[in-house]
Amino acid sequence: MLVMSIARGSLPAIAIERSAAKPLYQQIYDAYREAIVARRLTAGQRVASTRALATALNISRIPVLTAFDQLLAEGYFESRMGSGTFVSSTLPGHAGFHKRPAARPGTRSLGTRSIASSTAASLRSAREPWLNGLGAFRVSEPALDHFPFRTWSRLIARHSRGARREALYYGSPLGDLPFRQAVAAYLRTARAVRCEAEQIMVVSGSQQALEITARVLLDQGQPVWVEEPGYRGARDALTMAGARLVPIPVDHEGLDVAAGIRMCRRARAAYVTPSHQYPLGVTMSASRRLQLLDWAQATGSWIIEDDYDSEYRYESQPIAALQGLDHDTRVVYIGTFSKVLFPALRVGYLVIPPDLVDEFSAVREAMDICPPALNQAVLTDFIVEGHFARHVRRSSLLYRERRSVLVESLRQMLGPTWRVVGAEAGIHLVALRDRAGDRSISQAAAREGIWVMPLSTCYLGTPRHHGLILGYGGTTVAEIPKAIQRLRRVLRTN
Repeated sequence: MLVMSIARGSLPAIAIERSAAKPLYQQIYDAYREAIVARRLTAGQRVASTRALATALNISRIPVLTAFDQLLAEGYFESRMGSGTFVSSTLPGHAGFHKRPAARPGTRSLGTRSIASSTAASLRSAREPWLNGLGAFRVSEPALDHFPFRTWSRLIARHSRGARREALYYGSPLGDLPFRQAVAAYLRTARAVRCEAEQIMVVSGSQQALEITARVLLDQGQPVWVEEPGYRGARDALTMAGARLVPIPVDHEGLDVAAGIRMCRRARAAYVTPSHQYPLGVTMSASRRLQLLDWAQATGSWIIEDDYDSEYRYESQPIAALQGLDHDTRVVYIGTFSKVLFPALRVGYLVIPPDLVDEFSAVREAMDICPPALNQAVLTDFIVEGHFARHVRRSSLLYRERRSVLVESLRQMLGPTWRVVGAEAGIHLVALRDRAGDRSISQAAAREGIWVMPLSTCYLGTPRHHGLILGYGGTTVAEIPKAIQRLRRVLRTN
């Protein structure tokens, strides 16, 4: 390694690693640029000539010339005829520049730089340890071990080989029409949703669906009912859109509409999961559904229905969507394929009231123009050829078995102090207990590779219940009893 510094002309200390993979010109370029950015070299300062630098470093002049040419092209250097090469006079100098102290390893120092409070809150929730792993009882993890990979791969190959040139252009902000037609047909049949393909918008999942919906329907500071306890992802999306969240209690009939009217009758919207309330798993009663629709019609408010895992019910047939009861088009319906197929797919959909399609399209186009085409084409065939319906039937049988083993394991190993709720549908259930401390249990369990979520984190206010949310979609029948035994050992110390 050769380190040189020249007094005549300005030259930062340059470390030349002749054996390094990085070319010599890049090493010289990097040294000068870093010195200028750090203000060790200032605007208008003369630098050594290429010949002097090459001689001092005992290298060919060619890499020096290459580095200088790049620095001149990017505006770090300027050449003055007959005078030499200088640091560009247009670059900021030292005035007003104050170097921040370096943050300690593992910390995040913003200094005087501010970020939105909603973003800070989302950062805190994203760091929760029970969200940082895959395996036993991770919430929202489907049975990837039973996904029909061969069929899916064949469909991807079909559309990759036979890609049409027009499919490579920008598409509609709503998504590809054949896919929207397939989704609309499925929703009319399986979910009793009132819709046509022209109302369907393809999105990257329920989070984007919520973000688009909030941007269309909500102004800054407007109140929105949210379920208490409820889905944190929805709360984050609505908060980032500037909504003022009003937590409305959930009981055995779902969202308490009367309580919502008492607390904030003129809310702009209500976010609900009526078919399978997240996280408690209750189904909104017919009475509450009609009350909610009546409230929306009377106040001109909107209902955002998140139907995130309605395909799986074990004690009855799937519950029809709330949107199908809506005769005043006050409901925006959200669905996703992430829970049914696999999370990385990132394909969901919105059913938009017909008179708002243009508004939703405009917001979508401003955000990311249009959804990607390949997965839409693959999913179209996956649905139309019957693979989707077949996968749902097989998965339902699989999840029913896993749920039964989990309920029995909880009963045998945790005893009567824990009460299971929400096991009638979906791919998660809740184990309730009277004592607080579910957060510390989840933290300790995560250290043992068990990814249970504390129920208390689903509350905006003071938690009414404490317990653990256990996903069983991605945990095999053989793994469940062993994982509950490990969880029991964790509970003994918490």
